[in-house]
Parts: sequence; C-alpha cells; structure tokens
Amino acid sequence: MTSETLLEPRRPGTTRNRVPSWRTIRAVKGAGFSAPFFLGFLFVFVIPVGYALYESFYQKQTSGLGIGGRTKEFVGFDNFSRVLEDGAFWGSMGRVLLFALVQIPVMLGLALAMALMLDVVRRHLAHRFRFSFLVPYMIPGIVAALIWMYLYSPRLGPLTDILDTVGIHANFYASSMIWISMGNLLTWVGAGFNMLIIYGALQSVPREMFDAARMDGAGELRIAWSIKIPYVRSALVLTGMLSIIHMLQIFNEPLLFRQVAPQTVTKDFTPIMMIYYQAFDSSDYNYAAALSIVLALVVGAVSAVFYNLANRGQK
Repeated sequence: MTSETLLEPRRPGTTRNRVPSWRTIRAVKGAGFSAPFFLGFLFVFVIPVGYALYESFYQKQTSGLGIGGRTKEFVGFDNFSRVLEDGAFWGSMGRVLLFALVQIPVMLGLALAMALMLDVVRRHLAHRFRFSFLVPYMIPGIVAALIWMYLYSPRLGPLTDILDTVGIHANFYASSMIWISMGNLLTWVGAGFNMLIIYGALQSVPREMFDAARMDGAGELRIAWSIKIPYVRSALVLTGMLSIIHMLQIFNEPLLFRQVAPQTVTKDFTPIMMIYYQAFDSSDYNYAAALSIVLALVVGAVSAVFYNLANRGQK
C-alpha cells in the first residue's frame, strides 16, 4: 500500500469497521456485573424512600363522621412538623441512643478480644473457634430472641433458678432489667459477626512486625495494644457504624419482648416500633412515612458524625 493510498480521502457513503477498544469492553463488562446491584438498590431503597417521601406530604381526612369516606389531601410539611413536636418519638430515639452508648462498646470490645485471641492461636485451631464464635450470628434473629426469652422465663428458663441458688432474685422482664436482657441477646448475636470483620483486618497486618517486636522484648499484650489494635482501627470504625445503624432500627427483639412484658415494652419503645404501630395499628400511613424519613435522616447524620469523629485522628 502506497503513501498515496493512505492519504486518499474516504469516498462518501463508505464506512470503516471500528473495533471497540479494550477500555470500552471493560467498562461494559463492569456495568453488566454491577447492574444487578443497581437494580436491587433502585427497587429496594430508592423507590421505597421516594414513595415514603411522597406519602409524607399527604394526609387522609375523614368526612361526615366516617360515613362520607376518607379523602387524601396534600398537607405539605404538616406531618414533619408533627414529628418535630412528637415527644414519644424523640423519647424512643434518645432511649435507643443511650442504650447504644453502653451496648455497642461492650459488644465491640468483646469482638475485639475474641479476634485477638484467635490471632494468637494456631491456624488449625483458629478455624474451629472462628466457626463456633460465628454460630450465634447464623441463627435467625427471631429464633435467637425466642431462645433467650426461654432462658429468661421465670417458670421454664434455667437462669432464674441458677441465680436463685446464689441468692439473686432477678426478673429479666422488669423495667430495670429489660435493656440488660436485650443487650445480652444483641451482644450474643452480633459479637461473632464483628469479630470476623476485625479478625480479617488482623490477617492483613505484616507478621514481620510481630517478630521484630518480640525480638525487642515486647509481650503479646504490648503487641496487641501498640500494633494490632491501631492496625484494625478502620475495621472498628466500620463495625461501630454498622452497629449504630442497626441499633437505631432495632425492631424484632423489643417486639417479641413486648409479648411477655407489654407494660415495660410499650408501642413507642423504639422508633421502628412506633412507626410500625402508627402504620398497621393506627392506620396512619402518612404520618408513619414522615417518621420513617426523619429516622433515616437521623441514622445518616449520626453515622456521619461517628465516622468523622472516629477518623479524625487518622488525618
């Protein structure tokens, strides 16, 4: 092919077959792999939140003493104003946040201790203990709650009889004990999952650092405090943020405890319980939607504040 042929302009009406570049092919494949996630995110999160936001701007009005039926009217931000003035909702929010300030550090501390213990045992033993620690998390939440409710039962459970033998008379369903009872349950279920995340972060720590520290005379406790824990700080931040999100949305456990202690676990005991009863007991779906939107904003704000405070020292 001569240089004249290369410089010859294309004739009108002719096209060249353009082969897609490898970057385009890679981008298409990546979009194909991520499409299921985005579809699920759209139908499970975006659309429900959008629908809840839409419903929160309306209110169903009853006319003619109920005989004339109910009409749906646009009320703007009236439902949100009602949320801001609802002491029961904000009381449940504060109740859960105070509980989280105690339960989450205890659970994460236990998960960290379990992960550190697994890191010092032999590898073949670590696999066995890791599975044993993770078993409570694999149990469905409803089943786990029923197990602990049986253990707490004053007539059938063994815990009351065991404590009675040492002179301790405990009522696990009393108002002074109900949070401790649920805290035991949540710690038992969640410690294994958080331990697995922290233990995975520990495996990425260079082993040469431990050998060098031992040669300098450092013991295992000193190595754990000065090397291991700082290296898993990001994992602790992640587990802490996930625990806060879960705690503000706690529902299954108090709902089941309400069946045996309705005077202690009221309908507005937690924010999600209040939303549930507003929607399906009082049939006030519009107000429940407004409560859901406000709860989502609070969860996002608290998570963002915690994340920024926890990572401030790393900047």
